[in-house]
Amino acid sequence: MLEPHRATTRFWIAACWLCLSADSACHKPDPLPAASSRAREPLAPAQEPAPAPSPFAAEAERAAATISGAFLRDQVAAVAADQFEGRGPGTEGDRAARAYLVEQLKTLGYQPGDGTNWEQPFDLVGITSHMPAQWNFKLGKKTLALKFWDQYIATTGLQAERGAVQNAELVFVGYGIQAPEYDWDDFKGQDLRGKLLVMLNNDPDWDPALFAGDTRLYYGRWTYKFESAARQGAVGAVIIHTTPSAGYPFSVVQSSWTGEQFELPRGSSNDPTLQLKGWVTEDSARALVRLAGHDLDNLVASAKRRDFKPVPLGVTTSCTFTAKLQQVRTANVFGSLVGSDPALQKQYVIYTAHHDHLGIGKPNAKGDRIYNGALDNGAGVAQLLAIAKAFKALPTPPRRSIMILFVAAEEQGLLGSRYFVDHSPVPHGQIAANINYDGGNIWGRSRDVTYVGKGKSSLDAIVDSIAQRQGRSVKPDQFPDRGHLYRSDQLNFIKAGVPALYLDTGTDFIGRPADWGKQQAEEYETHHYHQPSDELRPEWNFDGMVEDTQLGFWTGYIVANADQLPSWVPGDEFEAARKAALAQ
Repeated sequence: MLEPHRATTRFWIAACWLCLSADSACHKPDPLPAASSRAREPLAPAQEPAPAPSPFAAEAERAAATISGAFLRDQVAAVAADQFEGRGPGTEGDRAARAYLVEQLKTLGYQPGDGTNWEQPFDLVGITSHMPAQWNFKLGKKTLALKFWDQYIATTGLQAERGAVQNAELVFVGYGIQAPEYDWDDFKGQDLRGKLLVMLNNDPDWDPALFAGDTRLYYGRWTYKFESAARQGAVGAVIIHTTPSAGYPFSVVQSSWTGEQFELPRGSSNDPTLQLKGWVTEDSARALVRLAGHDLDNLVASAKRRDFKPVPLGVTTSCTFTAKLQQVRTANVFGSLVGSDPALQKQYVIYTAHHDHLGIGKPNAKGDRIYNGALDNGAGVAQLLAIAKAFKALPTPPRRSIMILFVAAEEQGLLGSRYFVDHSPVPHGQIAANINYDGGNIWGRSRDVTYVGKGKSSLDAIVDSIAQRQGRSVKPDQFPDRGHLYRSDQLNFIKAGVPALYLDTGTDFIGRPADWGKQQAEEYETHHYHQPSDELRPEWNFDGMVEDTQLGFWTGYIVANADQLPSWVPGDEFEAARKAALAQ
């Protein structure tokens, strides 16, 4: 492990911490909360109040130093081993991986997450769809057939053994978005019941004042698209895939949307559903609209206007499909370190990383069928275990409690974190913050770190100050068009009002050309993301992951010792949910 600039660190503590005090004229970031859990000594009558102690105490420095590259590498190797068979939900590999994580938490000296249990089990419905090898479309005497896998991927939207689309007309609905706050409605009140909707991926991105410009919002996520189509009463929906709009190639759709898919049981839910949910390649979409006498580029251009109206294509389709259903059981794994302050120990800083991946699936060119998920998310699991180890290295736990939470079924739509938040043993108002790891830096030390969610809460000042100690800068999501804020488990926490951050890899690597970091990230997404080749490799460099993990440890340590809970920036979209949770 490379030491994080020890000399400059101690100078910063001595000089800048006092500069951050309320009476200082120095224009530095807002002061960090005090970390000491000891009660202050009574003051003599004429004495000035003692300055707030530095949160970067020597014992915390020693604890942070236990986070090492060797430990991280060993944990990634263990979690991403073939013996866990890709950690598919409800499989033997899933159960074995969970047992391993429980044993690690026990070894580190943690208590069961809710005081009694190491696991929070829940049911999933496994759905294996069997779609037609050819999906046929017609307009009068003209026909077009799309081949499964190469040209289209689809699944049933039902938790049922049979589904069908009967003589449904295709309607192009642009982005499929209704957003009153942007004065945007792609549906314009048209009756779309029983139609098959054709949608663009992502959300409008050409104007910074509209849908946050190139920052993808939830409106641009595929989950929103299908929910939006179901609300219109459509029988199904297909999203036009392009690599720029999705942030990944069609091969990711193929690997992620085939085989067994999982959902939480619907029970008595009356939420609208689709018969069919699918994706088509861009070339296939061009052929479909050409069958109707339209040009896809012209349709896309029309969808970029507020006055856009759905375009019935006249093309119809019918298809039937079956599905194999099974109910499986998986679980979130969690352990807790009880806080040292009786008044605050019921409040928690919750660290999350998902332990699942895609299991065993279609083999690649080398015949490998195990989707090991070493970077996604063996790296995140390893970082949480390292942080858990660091907290146990403290002579006294922080004032608030710490929870290490490995959630299940993230790859299936953030299901484990959704279940946890809906059935949390900790009231939402008592969750101080969520710190999420999904992936990690395997390319070496960087001058920066990515903070997905930057600009939304008071956590910013803490993260900025810790990164400054490391000699690094903090940047917001460096791939804003990928919508990372809505793609990992912090989403379910922030929807419940909990201030959260997702720490991701920087892009400005020491000793590398300026664009090298982004090239590495894009190369991984193109060739290894959700593929059997996401495996631990000898060339992985853990030096940067050590710093990112230490940053997460320090952030949680400071939050856990602060007098005040973190808060959202006034007016943030999640502020109201936080106020409601605190009021309870």
